[in-house]
Amino acid sequence: MITSTAFAGKRYAVLGLARSGAAAVEALLASGAKVTAWDLQEDARGKFEGRVELADPLEKDLTGFDGVIVSPGVPLNTHPIKPHAEKFGVPVIGDIELFALARQDLPPHKVVGITGTNGKSTTTALVHYILEQAGIPSTMGGNIGLPILGQDPLPEGGAYVLELSSYQIDLTRSLDCEAAALLNITPDHLNRYDGFEGYAFSKGRLMAMQSSGQLAVFGGQDTATRAIVAAEQSRRPSGRAVEVDKQALADLQPGWPNLQGPHNLENVAVAIALVEEMGVTRSQWESALPNFTGLGHRMERVTNHEGVLFINDSKATNQASTAPALAAYPPEANGRARIHWIVGGLPKEDGLGECEQHLGNVAAAYTIGEAGPRFAELLEPHVAVHKSELLCEAVRCAVDHAQPGDVILLSPACASFDQFRDYEKRGEHFRQVVAALTGASSEIQQALAEGVDI
Repeated sequence: MITSTAFAGKRYAVLGLARSGAAAVEALLASGAKVTAWDLQEDARGKFEGRVELADPLEKDLTGFDGVIVSPGVPLNTHPIKPHAEKFGVPVIGDIELFALARQDLPPHKVVGITGTNGKSTTTALVHYILEQAGIPSTMGGNIGLPILGQDPLPEGGAYVLELSSYQIDLTRSLDCEAAALLNITPDHLNRYDGFEGYAFSKGRLMAMQSSGQLAVFGGQDTATRAIVAAEQSRRPSGRAVEVDKQALADLQPGWPNLQGPHNLENVAVAIALVEEMGVTRSQWESALPNFTGLGHRMERVTNHEGVLFINDSKATNQASTAPALAAYPPEANGRARIHWIVGGLPKEDGLGECEQHLGNVAAAYTIGEAGPRFAELLEPHVAVHKSELLCEAVRCAVDHAQPGDVILLSPACASFDQFRDYEKRGEHFRQVVAALTGASSEIQQALAEGVDI
């Protein structure tokens, strides 16, 4: 784990003992800090019985505490912990801020920070992969992978690659990344902010925390991102706030089978700018990109069966995230649309949003879940619609209608919680159904034919 003398003899409260909170407690204890910890779940608290003071920081006098560490899932705009801590002048921070404070004791290294509404997981994984292929010690954390404090320190010359949500940035004060990227900003998580402007400001803080000489990389051309570009270019030396030229890479994209679509062209352009700042050469990233396998549930190629490509994009939980997937598969040369789009779930927003401009790529839509009827209503004037309730029904119907050269795309534009625990379970279920329909046992085939949701 990552420890630091910066915490020795200090006093912290940790609220929430899931993965990042538990890792923070372990790192603080190993660093010689005194810790008060609390979680509503008795099992989570039990792991620290006798090692920490188990008490709810909301019920404590926090005088003398050096910080309250909370999970990114704690809504600072409504949770009472923030005003309670402020009464005692105690900062409310997260595990990323602890990592930033611990950097002074790590072997010489660099940090890459990546944020944005959409694409940050793919870009983070891609940067980490390219660095590893180039022989640069690397690990990834933050909003992806294992908690960063629970990982072993990298050797000298290593690079920590952090995917950072707006929630994590809100809990961070001093993370000065050697290279940071903002991919794009579109409306999301607005229940946690004072409007879209507050959400955009949160994203921009990743760059604001950097020293002026560090590299800032920008992808999107949306208005909110452009405003941050202008602000950062005004405070940095020339060439240290970079807008990527993704079209310069367009001729290479056909060689990256798991990085198709205009959104991935942007992700790659940002990743290249970041890894080159870490010392990676063009020949190194060019040889790495064709072998990148991508992330599970994000434009994941499940199989190609009888000329039909099956894509699992279950991680697309809003319209802005689904739109690039629809854009990735244009019609055939004769104009025939190829996408059989499985859409629906628990809606985050009404309407089609950015998806509407790509409906010319859609041969048919297969609506599922709570949002299914509304999507059917919106889509019927534009494309053929097949109404389903369960995912297995939609996949089976899509298989019946797809032709060689077509794409069956699960990109729901909705959260999963109406039918699944999370988007990962939804994506795993899609894989299982596809496997059953393309080569599983006769028993599974029969169950699907009878509408059983396996």
